[in-house]
Amino acid sequence: MVATTQPTGPDAIAHREWSRYTTKERWRRYGVMALVALAVVWSLSTINIIWPWLWDAPEQMGDLFARMFPPSLDGWKDIAWTLLETVNIATIATFFAVFLSLPIALIAAQNTTPNRFTLWLGRFILVSSRSVNTIIWALLFVAVFGPGVLAGILAIIFRSLGFLGKLLGEAIEEIDRAPIEALESVGASRFKILIYGIIPQVMPTFFAVSILRWDINLRESTVLGLVGAGGIGIILQGAIDTFAWQTVATILLAIIGLVIIGEAISAYLRKKVI
Repeated sequence: MVATTQPTGPDAIAHREWSRYTTKERWRRYGVMALVALAVVWSLSTINIIWPWLWDAPEQMGDLFARMFPPSLDGWKDIAWTLLETVNIATIATFFAVFLSLPIALIAAQNTTPNRFTLWLGRFILVSSRSVNTIIWALLFVAVFGPGVLAGILAIIFRSLGFLGKLLGEAIEEIDRAPIEALESVGASRFKILIYGIIPQVMPTFFAVSILRWDINLRESTVLGLVGAGGIGIILQGAIDTFAWQTVATILLAIIGLVIIGEAISAYLRKKVI
């Protein structure tokens, strides 16, 4: 019998088969995948899916698209007017949200907040704003102020505060300390430090984030009318309720066109600012 010898030293390292994960890591990955699969199966079992309707959905969608063709231009004046109303909602809400978010961003940033209480107050406002969807804000303000544009404007303002305040607050926390220290060394007041040391450094972020938020608000304002908060969503909901599918097609095409134009405008403005 011939004895076999195992390679040692560098030969042993070269002989060993390469593996990306160790056995322990591999079993851990398998365990995580199994837990995710179980969570998905459990989630599907808890929702009431009517499977015959799901299998029939492609046929129903084809029938619906057939009813939408050709799009109807009846009532195009109302569509154009509500499109303008939609743009106005997004623009006015963004304008007020931008300026309201500035003081919130200042108290939510660690290097500009007066004390710990204002820091957590600012962050609480930001989290509260971002935690509630625009439609929920709209439903709340429709209940308070009644249906109309005012409810839509307030809904977008309250939703935008969290987005704008968080990004501006992070930009404030990342500013260069050198100009601040130079102003402090000559005895500048807190207000002058803010005006000449902080704001100039965050102005590019301020404009870029404001333009981005206007683009987002333009998209969100198209659906506010579904809950009575103004905009083109009102006539869209009316057309759906009356089964005027050709008018629905026209409204959807108008919304797509508006979003594309808004995207082009925001991209152009961001390019100029940045």
